[in-house]
Amino acid sequence: MASKLAVDAIETSTKVHFSGFHLDSARSDQTAGSAEEGEQHGHPFVIGVAGGAASGKTTVCDMIMQQLHDQRAVVVNQDSFYHNVNEEELARVHDYNFDHPDAFDTEQLLCSMEKLRKGQAVDIPNYDFKSYKNNVFPPRRVNPSDVIILEGILIFHDPRVRDLMNMKIFVDADADVRLARRIKRDTVEKGRDIATVLDQYSKFVKPAFEDFILPTKKYADIIIPRGGDNHVAIDLIVQHIRTKLGQHDLCKIYPNLYVIQSTFQIRGMHTLIRDSKTTKHDFIFYSDRLIRLVVEHGLGHLPFTEKQVVTPTGSVYSGVDFCKRLCGVSVIRSGESMENALRACCKGIKIGKILIHREGDNGQQLIYEKLPSDISERHVLLLDPILGTGNSAVQAIRLLISKGVPESHIIFLNLISAPQGVNVVCKRFPRIKIVTSEIEIGLNDEFRVVPGMGEFGDRYFGTDDEVKVQLHGTVRDLATCR
Repeated sequence: MASKLAVDAIETSTKVHFSGFHLDSARSDQTAGSAEEGEQHGHPFVIGVAGGAASGKTTVCDMIMQQLHDQRAVVVNQDSFYHNVNEEELARVHDYNFDHPDAFDTEQLLCSMEKLRKGQAVDIPNYDFKSYKNNVFPPRRVNPSDVIILEGILIFHDPRVRDLMNMKIFVDADADVRLARRIKRDTVEKGRDIATVLDQYSKFVKPAFEDFILPTKKYADIIIPRGGDNHVAIDLIVQHIRTKLGQHDLCKIYPNLYVIQSTFQIRGMHTLIRDSKTTKHDFIFYSDRLIRLVVEHGLGHLPFTEKQVVTPTGSVYSGVDFCKRLCGVSVIRSGESMENALRACCKGIKIGKILIHREGDNGQQLIYEKLPSDISERHVLLLDPILGTGNSAVQAIRLLISKGVPESHIIFLNLISAPQGVNVVCKRFPRIKIVTSEIEIGLNDEFRVVPGMGEFGDRYFGTDDEVKVQLHGTVRDLATCR
């Protein structure tokens, strides 16, 4: 398996790379780990758009789609998933409540969304509002996309549907505006007379809005007043979506995970430190450069206070003051490689030590710790260049919390992270921040990070006593000649 992963990684590296993005070819099908972790990798960005009938939801969706013209995006309407009206209900269709949650086939909607999230094309029903059937017209073929917009009046009602969404938007409009729009739409598009529209509005639409739709407004991340007329709100939403699309998939799942933006300089340094032929001198030099970038990025997540100073020209400059109560904690031994970069950024900073004995994937045992006595009053930068299974990190974080450090005061800095370790740490400690320079493919059968960079501590401190040579899938250990 290790051989296949190495070959796949080399093949991936020969393809064109774009700064700030990760290639699809290095996704979860090459990742060793749980089924849950594999499913999370590569999911589309799902946006839910809810609001009252004729509030402007469709207009908002169309405007978002227009601005995302260079992305694979698709709209899935909740209206497509109405139940078929049977003969008995059809005879008294004017008494049928189309604005009630039971009018929708939510199970079919969930099934279709699950397929789209797994990268499978689906056939979406094409509901006919004159015959009240979903089999009059052929279904609409929807292909997997980077962005899926779920639109509907009750799209926030079912918690299972809400849980699929990365962003929830509620489109707000005055009741009289919605009524005027509904009269125009239903008479023109659905062939209904005004008396029927008004009767349905007073009997079903207005009560349903108050009972089922308006209460879901509290779930929205963003509320857009005036709907499609609010161009500023839509521009900001599209900007946020573009930012998320440029992030690694795990960043969409865990808002406390931060991957520094990739550039060709950063990819070049990663290429050098990952190369097994790189000399110790070059490995240390480029590792230190990357570590410094990670440390600087991590420091940017510390709290600050506003401060004004007078410049030599006599002018007032409004700036910020750095966080004073700060310390570092390195996980021995690899974490000590990050101490110099931290000291270079924070003069005179206190640095504690944690040594965790590793025995395979489980059974870690804390055997040494030396921490500042007032660590509970400080923000802590936890240092370990490799996040693999996450077990050692969990134990180190538990120790810090047991010493009185608030979870939200811990920033975990590392060079590379395996998705399995990210899942473990972020799920157990959702208020901790993780800052890394790259997310890896995953772990191999020996729980080593791949493609990885080998035993970081041995390569950095020059203590590797063995060289592993891989020939035709067989690993042979050869003593190093000195």
